[in-house]
Amino acid sequence: MTKIIRAAGLTAVGWAMTGLAWADVPSVATDITPVHGLVARVMQGVGQPDLVVPPGASPHSHSMRPSEAKALNRADVVFWIGPELTPWLEGPISTLASKAVVVPLLTTEGTQTLVIRDAVQFTLSGDAHHDDDHHDDHGHDSHGHDEGGHDEHHDDHADHHDEDHDTHDDHGHAHEAGSLDPHAWLMAENGLAWLDVIADVLAEKDPENAGMYRDNAKAGQAEIIAAAAQIKSDLESVRDKPFVVFHDAYQYFEIGFGLPAAGAISLSDASDPSPSRIAEIRDVVTDQHVTCVLSEPQFNPGLVATVLDGTDAGTAVVDPLGVALEPGPGFYTDLLASIANAIADCK
Repeated sequence: MTKIIRAAGLTAVGWAMTGLAWADVPSVATDITPVHGLVARVMQGVGQPDLVVPPGASPHSHSMRPSEAKALNRADVVFWIGPELTPWLEGPISTLASKAVVVPLLTTEGTQTLVIRDAVQFTLSGDAHHDDDHHDDHGHDSHGHDEGGHDEHHDDHADHHDEDHDTHDDHGHAHEAGSLDPHAWLMAENGLAWLDVIADVLAEKDPENAGMYRDNAKAGQAEIIAAAAQIKSDLESVRDKPFVVFHDAYQYFEIGFGLPAAGAISLSDASDPSPSRIAEIRDVVTDQHVTCVLSEPQFNPGLVATVLDGTDAGTAVVDPLGVALEPGPGFYTDLLASIANAIADCK
């Protein structure tokens, strides 16, 4: 089993006490816990980032508290996935963090991206789009931004990104087929690439601590590589056992670790699946000899029970945001390990 190892860090109380001990260090805001964890790893021993979307809150429709708005307002740098995941955050970033360096990680150089699938039954033919040599050449020009910082994107992602702003429903996350899948943090290769991006941006903003940022990024990359190797070993026994996910949030993890996801109960996490889709996924479970149906803690367990009824498939709970995990420098590898453990132990 993949062991969850926590990097040396602070308690949850300590993470809330930001901005006290490092007055001269850039103030950094992040959107979700996986991004916060990567930034915390790079800043370890120098400072601590703020988290705008707290654990347990939906990244698609969160209403910021005053403390979270203040974190954006004082930010010198903002790291976020981008409007593909949190479109509601685009306006607050533009107004509250207008002078900050804003880095939408989903469209930074070297990020491997996938488009959302709409079929009930998946194939393993998906392929990630990425730039070559992405671990070695993250220059600052690849993620510099004007005020607000999220109007400029790389050409190699433009075809996907131009479509995305028109595909979100009132929940901000319609999961329409063909739009860019924002769950890119679940591919370890993207975590590796983003550590370089984060370190480069912070080094440019804070040259005095540039060496520590880059050393921390390298150490974090070594931790991810080690965790990924262990995960691949732990998943070997289930590599030929198809499973079904609750909604299509895990294809980066599937492709990164070569896992055979057979389909998704729901196309989107913003609405319940139709009766016809439930019937189709039940057929997939039977026809493909699915051994596991993955649930998520925030969704209706009755839907999973309906899919499982009359089958021999097991079930396990996974969470792409790791709500049960402690935020901090060790969060990212903990998250990957927790998903792998759930899949490997599914009964």
